[in-house]
Amino acid sequence: MASFALGGKNLESSVADNNILLIDFWASWCGPCRAFGPVFEKVAKKHPDIAFAKCNTEEAPDVARQFGVSSIPTLAIFREGILLYAKPGALPEAGLEDLIRQVEALDMEKIRAEAKTKENARS
Repeated sequence: MASFALGGKNLESSVADNNILLIDFWASWCGPCRAFGPVFEKVAKKHPDIAFAKCNTEEAPDVARQFGVSSIPTLAIFREGILLYAKPGALPEAGLEDLIRQVEALDMEKIRAEAKTKENARS
């Protein structure tokens, strides 16, 4: 599956409706973004069961702010609605594939329990 454009109108539904969602925050003027874009698209085509979204930070600055994006490209990864990864930097294909494998292998019951413990500690 190819990637789709992500903005404020489809952010919530994209996170809620996809088991795994990768978001590439980018801009057309960004050289590293232009280099990472084809890698992101190639990996997206290999994983039709995963949602790959591209958020143009120039067109959706509110979404970029919401994620605290201060450097691009930035990659964010959700699984089952939980943000697991959000870091700047372009990855090589092998690095992106490795991240996907790690996310797929996570014990989400354990992740949810840890998140609930942290939430309770803040209350």
